Amino acid sequence: MKRYEALAARLADDIRAGRIPVGARLPSLRQLIAQHGVSQSTVFRACYLLEEWGLVRAEERSGYFVTPGASVSETPSRTTSFADSSKVEISDLVFSVLQAAKHPDIAPLGSAFPSPLLFPSARLLQSLTQGTRSLSPWSTVSDLPPGNDALRKQIGLRYVGTGVSVPADEIVVTSGALEALNLCLTAVTRPGDVVAVESPGFYAALQAIERLDLRAVEIPVHPATGLDLDALAAALDKHPIRACWFMTNFQNPTGATLPIEKKKALVEMLARREIPLIEDDVYQELHFGRERPLPAKAFDTQGLVMHCSSFSKTLAPGYRIGWTSAGRFADKVQRLKLMTTLSASIPAQAGIADYLQSGGYDKHLRKLRAALRSQLTTMEAALSRSLPATVRWTTPAGGYFVWLELPEAVDAMALHRLAIARGISIAPGPMFSVTHSFENCIRLNFGHPWDARMDHAIRALAEILDDPAAHLNGTVRTAA
Repeated sequence: MKRYEALAARLADDIRAGRIPVGARLPSLRQLIAQHGVSQSTVFRACYLLEEWGLVRAEERSGYFVTPGASVSETPSRTTSFADSSKVEISDLVFSVLQAAKHPDIAPLGSAFPSPLLFPSARLLQSLTQGTRSLSPWSTVSDLPPGNDALRKQIGLRYVGTGVSVPADEIVVTSGALEALNLCLTAVTRPGDVVAVESPGFYAALQAIERLDLRAVEIPVHPATGLDLDALAAALDKHPIRACWFMTNFQNPTGATLPIEKKKALVEMLARREIPLIEDDVYQELHFGRERPLPAKAFDTQGLVMHCSSFSKTLAPGYRIGWTSAGRFADKVQRLKLMTTLSASIPAQAGIADYLQSGGYDKHLRKLRAALRSQLTTMEAALSRSLPATVRWTTPAGGYFVWLELPEAVDAMALHRLAIARGISIAPGPMFSVTHSFENCIRLNFGHPWDARMDHAIRALAEILDDPAAHLNGTVRTAA
């Protein structure tokens, strides 16, 4: 077991045996740290696990209390669910954080999604109706992978708009970008292979590596300059890296974009070693400059770049329509799609194709980008007013995330727990790292229209930063 799992199991045993009776408060954070010799992060994660098992409940500013049901239920077997793997163990942390932020009354600063109010839902419904009405009975067969021909043609035209030529037979429609990314990773790896990922990086990449029993090598990302190519070159020399999973535009969580010359150098570096690049590019259309940034795919001459994107972040979140331009691996990805989920929603494919053919997509994108840019300006003004000068961030040139570096004394996991108790979600840094690093960093979402609740949330966050319970209290950070 990991330390937090062992601690959770130990506390669960005490609860079952009545040593901590129903209704009693768990020992304080400081007591648990001193008694068990673990970090503050380990204690928080153990408490999250006990909450998931229904053994304790959290009360604001009071601590954790044993629930009545604790005396009758069994300790879940999931304490050992990841015990046989020491490669990547991130899912438990991610699920606990995301679960805490699902309530509609929570201020969504930690959300992974933009506001649904920013999308043309009514117009999309018209296209869904029209597209479904025009479907042939044979579409249940003809629109199987690689997907709806009209939609793939429209996706191809989007590539042409950035000066990238992609053959139509290279595009495979998927159930969202996440499926595209997972299919690409499956296509080029086997259990035990090593994959290079960003640090901090998208937690779903870490979850995919965990699920496929792969090993991860973390490559640093700087919020201003993006992926560290020197560190990547060193890692390629040291490790048998089989594939890379990187975000080149408006990276999640830092917002960083690789300059064109670095994208070209990245593709050339990997091409020399015949290493596939899985390019996660779901935020490309959310640029604040005049032109869409080029993907690394633009410099691919050997079919090694597997470019993945979707309409979930720009047009239709609930439709779950994504795609990959998978280069030389397109046939394998297509077969994997058929073997797993068979097909993306055929009506949704037809509906989005109809919408794109109507010519209103670029007009919608201009409105969406303007809204996001305005919301970023408003959020940064609120951050500057409320947070101490020791908090640092880099203004992104697109997307809808800001990555904040807090003072060293702040523990992001503790901050997350205190913020949730105040009705505010944040995304703590450890969920973006294989090693649960970035313990004094958080990601904030500016993809929701700014209102009094959001402004209050920033002011409350500043108050929580001053709370001693959000600090390390002199303890030394250790691995969880």
